[in-house]
This record gives sequence, structure tokens and C-alpha cells, in this order.
Amino acid sequence: MFSDPKPNDIENWVCVLERSTKLEVELAKSYLSSLKIPSNILSKQDSSYSLSVGDMSFAYLYVPNEFEKEAREALEELDKANEEEGEDS
Repeated sequence: MFSDPKPNDIENWVCVLERSTKLEVELAKSYLSSLKIPSNILSKQDSSYSLSVGDMSFAYLYVPNEFEKEAREALEELDKANEEEGEDS
């Protein structure tokens, strides 16, 4: 019924993050905002069913093309910090 969820192609923007929950993407957007990196969220969650899992709930984080490298590096650092924090617990 559904094919693999894929980010949309948006002119002059690139998808730097795909997650199955919008909350994770909103947190990443907030982090990028604190670094002065503009971003926008595209959510494919079906609002009529309120699903939060599976193919109908993916959210994507986009940044302008010129911020792609900086955003990917920042998100990678954030993932590493979260992993290290999890190990300390």
C-alpha cells in the first residue's frame, strides 16, 4: 500500500534529518536555530488518523543548500553528545 517514505525534493533546500517522530525533528530544529542555521520541518503525519508510528508519521528537517554541511556537522555532534550522555547514565 505504501512505498518507503522519502523526503520531497524542494528547490534550494536539502533534507538533513529523517525521523519517525516529529518531536525528534523539532528538537533538532531548535538546536540548529540556536546555532543560527535556518531550517524547516516537513511532516508527513496524517492528521486525520493521529498516527505516530510507521510510514504515515515521518518528519523531515530541511535546511537551505548553503547550510547543508554546517547543519550535518552540528547534528552529528548532537548525536555523539546524546550517545555519550546515554552511556554515562
